[in-house]
Amino acid sequence: MATSQAGAPARPMRADARRNYGRLLAEARTAFAEHGTDASLEDVARRAGVGIGTLYRHFPTRHALMSAVFQEAVTALITRSRELAGSDRPCAALVEWLGAIVTHAGEYRGLAQALMSTCRDESSALARCNTPLREAGSNLLTRAQSSGAVRPDVSIDDLMQLTNAIALAAEQSSDDPGLANRLLALTLRGLHPGPSDGTPKATTGSTPSPSGD
Repeated sequence: MATSQAGAPARPMRADARRNYGRLLAEARTAFAEHGTDASLEDVARRAGVGIGTLYRHFPTRHALMSAVFQEAVTALITRSRELAGSDRPCAALVEWLGAIVTHAGEYRGLAQALMSTCRDESSALARCNTPLREAGSNLLTRAQSSGAVRPDVSIDDLMQLTNAIALAAEQSSDDPGLANRLLALTLRGLHPGPSDGTPKATTGSTPSPSGD
């Protein structure tokens, strides 16, 4: 049974409403890719062949539309997290998944900023994206911490904010396509336990690999 955003049972959509919903999602996906997530919703509705009132009946806010557009990507990221959960290199698995998050957040201009601003806001429609991703990432982080490869004080909320910040930085430096990977590698060096965690001090000149365990 379909549910509303509030979680209450929703009435099944009529055939014409389903068609409108599908057209709106398709046009929003195209508009967000071309113009960023601040694309004109009036243009989205016009290109879908409906009025703006119809768009708002299906998607009461811009974030609600964004959440619906990105559900497919979110599902793919969650699926990937489950595949990586069986890895015998849990830190490398976590790093790979965080890299996929950076890629996702950087696909649409404005998405990283929106995800950052709503990361801890359960009332936002984007919680449908943030909450399941945070849960999926938390499972990978817990495995990596249990293996001793990641510091115990690292939180998934901080990691999610870091990945969104990296995606935002890369978005604003489009002339440097390698920036996101460099920032992610640099940031993730801090995941590894060090002398302050009671572990032996690394040999001078050695550098922890962000993809190692």
